Formats: sequence, structure tokens, C-alpha cells
Amino acid sequence: MAEGDHRHDEDVNAIVFDNEELNNMSELERGPDFIEVKCGYTNKKYGDFVGKLRISVSGHFMIDCKCYPECSEATLTPDNFLKHCGKLGTRNWKRNIWIIVNDEKVSLQKTVLLNYYRNASNISTDSKNSKRERKFHRDEFIKCSTCNKERRFRLRNREERRIYHDALANERWRCADRPYDKITCADEEERVCRKICRGCPRSATCPGCPSCVCFGCLKCRFPDCECRTCVDFIQNAEP
Repeated sequence: MAEGDHRHDEDVNAIVFDNEELNNMSELERGPDFIEVKCGYTNKKYGDFVGKLRISVSGHFMIDCKCYPECSEATLTPDNFLKHCGKLGTRNWKRNIWIIVNDEKVSLQKTVLLNYYRNASNISTDSKNSKRERKFHRDEFIKCSTCNKERRFRLRNREERRIYHDALANERWRCADRPYDKITCADEEERVCRKICRGCPRSATCPGCPSCVCFGCLKCRFPDCECRTCVDFIQNAEP
């Protein structure tokens, strides 16, 4: 049996990362079902935003941002990575995101990595319209009662939303109370340009829209919380 016929009998949907050109890429790591490589975007005003591009055997492209040590943005789609980096206007991620090949920055569209990209696996199917991004809770800020600096709270999952909910109810919340990404009042506050980017899927600089602003849902209101906001919502929520 020919080698091509043998592969056809196996899972034809699984990608095999066997291209020799991968060996020339900077900080390439291989896992049992993925490869990971250093990537980034160069903002003309603020410089390089660096991340790790992970490509799964199913053709899924996701980026873990490493733009600064405390950044916790992970599992971003390439397009959302550009939004996080402050890229405005048309976001052609295949052209704007680079990797390092032979010690030089090379646009993704000029590399073999795009041979592994399968667009369908990068589209959310959580909603009725699979081409629309799932609505989610945007990042919020709370001021420290001691230093008066604003600190970012990510609301990507239920645990993070509960952390923000409890912190918001604490009038004497301090930087030291932050349970993840431990910080102190001595740490610098985020730059104003970074605060503008709060994760909206429609626009990096969105001031607030139905896609990213939530006024209460079963994901951010908690049956075990005795605050008036949660009690009123749970009592009046539809079954």
C-alpha cells in the first residue's frame, strides 16, 4: 500500500506537522497534538506585542499573549489578538501577525503555517449563527481604596466573574486582595491606551455595546450570594 493510501485510511482530518521548514522557526515547541511557536504584532506607536501561537492537529489557531509579564490574555483567536494589541481598522491577521524564521520577522501569510489553518475550526458554534462571535463579559476596572489605582478584572469565566463581583461589593478593596496575578500598590497602573481595550469582539476601542456589556445574567449573578443585586436577579430570572 502506498504511503498516501495509508494516510487516507487514518484520520484524514488530523494534521501531521512534518514540514522541515518548521525547524527554522524561533522557539518552536512540539506537543502530542499541537505545535507552538513565538509570534507577535508590531504596533507602530507602542512596539512589539509578543505571544505564543498554538496550532492544534485540528487546524485551530489560538494565541497566548505575552505582551507584558502580568498579561493574562490567553486562548485568543488571531483576530482578537490584534484587537488586544490595539490594531484598529481592517485586521488582516495573516498579514499583520509575524513569526521569527531564521532570526527575521516573517508575516504568517508567507510561512508554511497557514497550510495547517482550517477556518471552520476557528468559528464559534455556541450561538444560532455560527459566524457570530459569542457574547461575553468585557473586562472591568476597580480602584484600590489605598493607592486609588485602577486594576483590571477579566470576566472570561464564572470564577473570574465571581472574583469581580465580590471585589466590587468590597468598599475597602485593595490591590493586595487580588487573588490572581498578585500585585501591590507599588505596581504601575495600566497605560490609558491599554485600558481602552477591554475585549469587545466588535471593536478594540468599543466604549460599550450589547456584545460586551452585561446588565445581569445567570453567569454573573450567583444563587449563593446574599447581596441585593443577586437576590433580586435570581428571584426574577426566568426558569
